[in-house]
Amino acid sequence: MLPNKTAVDKTIQIGLILGCKINKKLIWQRKHYDWPDLPKGYQDTISGPYATPLGKKGKFLGIRITECHLEEDPAAWNPKTGEIDYNRSGSPLIEIVTEPDFRTPQEAVAWLKQLIVTLNYIKSIDKKVGIKVDVNISIPKGKRVEIKNINSLKNIKTAIEHEIQRQKKELPKTQETRMFDESKGTTIKMRAKEGAEDYRFISDPDLPVINIEKKRIERARSQLPETPSEKLKKLIKKYKIEKKTAEILTKKLDIVEFFEKIIEKTNPKIAVRWVTEELLSVLNYNKKELEDIDIDPKHFIELLKLIEDKSITELKAKEILRSWKTESSSPKRGVKKHSQISGEKEIEKLAKQIIKENHKAVEDYKKGEAKAMNFLIGQVMRLSDKRADFKTSREILEKMIKG
Repeated sequence: MLPNKTAVDKTIQIGLILGCKINKKLIWQRKHYDWPDLPKGYQDTISGPYATPLGKKGKFLGIRITECHLEEDPAAWNPKTGEIDYNRSGSPLIEIVTEPDFRTPQEAVAWLKQLIVTLNYIKSIDKKVGIKVDVNISIPKGKRVEIKNINSLKNIKTAIEHEIQRQKKELPKTQETRMFDESKGTTIKMRAKEGAEDYRFISDPDLPVINIEKKRIERARSQLPETPSEKLKKLIKKYKIEKKTAEILTKKLDIVEFFEKIIEKTNPKIAVRWVTEELLSVLNYNKKELEDIDIDPKHFIELLKLIEDKSITELKAKEILRSWKTESSSPKRGVKKHSQISGEKEIEKLAKQIIKENHKAVEDYKKGEAKAMNFLIGQVMRLSDKRADFKTSREILEKMIKG
């Protein structure tokens, strides 16, 4: 059987992002071990002492990369309960191996966060599964200990902190593999750590050699987006965006690319606020990604310009944005029915009606309850279909009540 083409292409892209040298001839190996998470007795992998990994000797954000290679995902075995989860067994897995360049748990987690954001830019992480990390820890004069399959940044930090303290109390004399018990925040021994010779690596006779052509590497390189760190520098330098805001924008590629399309043609201050606050708020509320909704940047630009020239109120603009549940439409088309009411006479008519219908709120405001005024303004907004100017409505209501 031929290997998964998409998985090979993704591995090439990841190797390039990590600054690795891409090898052009890859030979599958059988990695043998006898544990319940691998019922067929061996794992197909392009790693091991006789393998040439797809990418090697790279560097990412100051941390040296030993290699990145493709292999099959084994099952997940829990030695504490004896349960085995075979859901992902056999799925393509890309393993990234670093040199021991981390010195603190905080440094490791911060680096991993940036790695995850970067891998999401090229859609290399299965959202339903996420990542899993094997953490290797050693202190001076002690043997290396590996903690398997940690699946969250919080647990990674906790596991490293616990293991460092544990090793200081009982210095490891032999290499071993441990698991992290999330409920207790401790690590538990699974087995003695095997060496490369224990896995009995051999070339897999059933899987063909993968020959990577130069044009395939160059095609993968041409399809790479700018990295989050490159995007961050551009936003700060070119568009003068504050670092904290720029970091929010660069967390997701589709968001930052959308922002770059609208920033050139809109007021930067309005654009920043409406993308980082209003747009992200709507997406989070509906539990959707930007790619799930067909929002035309031209329509978003129109919306921001209508806000800027006060053709519509911000409340009405928010309503329009929320209405784009599957796709956007031109807000200019309905601008007349959405147009802002800022004339005092028209707002006075609305205010009179609201005051007449809400005696209790009026009396509460006279007694000093600020919330009552917010309620009355809200009623003006309701009656005007959110078209009344907020500031003018407040001024007229206060003047009429006091008068």
